[in-house]
Amino acid sequence: MAQLNIQHIDKIYDNNVQAVFDFNLDVKDGELIVLVGPSGCGKSTTLRMIAGLEDISAGHLLLDGKDITQAPAKDRDMAMVFQNYALYGHMTIYENMAFSLTLRKENPNVIHKKVLAAAEILGLSSQLNKKPSQLSGGQRQRVAMGRSIVRNPKVFLFDEPLSNLDAKLRGATRREILLLHKRLKATMLYVTHDQTEALTLADRIVCMSMGHVQQVGTPLELYDSPANKFVASFIGLPPMNFFNATVREGFLEGKGFKVALDASERALLMPYAGKEIDLGVRPENVLTEGDIPMKVFSNENLGMNTLVHGHIGGVEAVSNKISAKFRGWCDYKDGDQTTVGFGRKHFFDKETGVAIGREDKA
Repeated sequence: MAQLNIQHIDKIYDNNVQAVFDFNLDVKDGELIVLVGPSGCGKSTTLRMIAGLEDISAGHLLLDGKDITQAPAKDRDMAMVFQNYALYGHMTIYENMAFSLTLRKENPNVIHKKVLAAAEILGLSSQLNKKPSQLSGGQRQRVAMGRSIVRNPKVFLFDEPLSNLDAKLRGATRREILLLHKRLKATMLYVTHDQTEALTLADRIVCMSMGHVQQVGTPLELYDSPANKFVASFIGLPPMNFFNATVREGFLEGKGFKVALDASERALLMPYAGKEIDLGVRPENVLTEGDIPMKVFSNENLGMNTLVHGHIGGVEAVSNKISAKFRGWCDYKDGDQTTVGFGRKHFFDKETGVAIGREDKA
């Protein structure tokens, strides 16, 4: 286990394209940090810089207080689990898991004990004599994790390890990684574009966009108090609804609808009186009771919940499109008229996209 301090690191390629801007993060001993964001946001590049597979253009990387910014990958005491498993097809599972220790010329008895212990943790004890081609994708990913475990590194690094698995295997393997973290109490950094993985695995999430960190916080903090519109739209499934609205005395006025404000919301929006803002409402916070007119165009039954899509305020435009997540089984048809209300609301500055009330933290 280890503490990792990432201080103002940048990544600038030879063609002057900058992929990562001023990345700062203090990773606590035993913490599981998930870097999440869309493709090309810089999360994998950041992980590769930490691993030593990419040069750090500026800034410093400290492991337990020691500066390892320029240290080669082999001397960083980190183990990386890749998306494509990176197993040797001609070796058995036992040989794959033992490979790094064999290269170090460790005592064969020690190697044997470490491999058996890792195999027991990962449920691979009966697979050790097989070749990778004889295993499922989920089992091969567990072998890749086992190869890291036997090294007993200070930091585990995961680069989208579940991307090649089907939905069922992703869920099962995700749970195994969470149990592994709890059992090993290891420091882990995990990269994914899947918000479900981020929300279910992380002690803290780092949400990135276009090379910049947008917000760092617990899963609940990013879900319930997003720092800006990007985080609000990226975290949560289905995504948050956004509407143009003007701040009036005691209410918000949008195209064809009005939303009442409580005392705390009125105080928060007082500086925006008469101005346009972006109103955000998560689908699960759209209520079946209210006075906002909604015309349905799609109904998706999911068992315990139903996703209902439509337009509000009598305006059939993208700006008034809404998705609602209602509990239970609903039977709305295209063209049905209903009314809805808004529960928990989020407010964003029209120009900056920053959550109102968080401008000083932007």
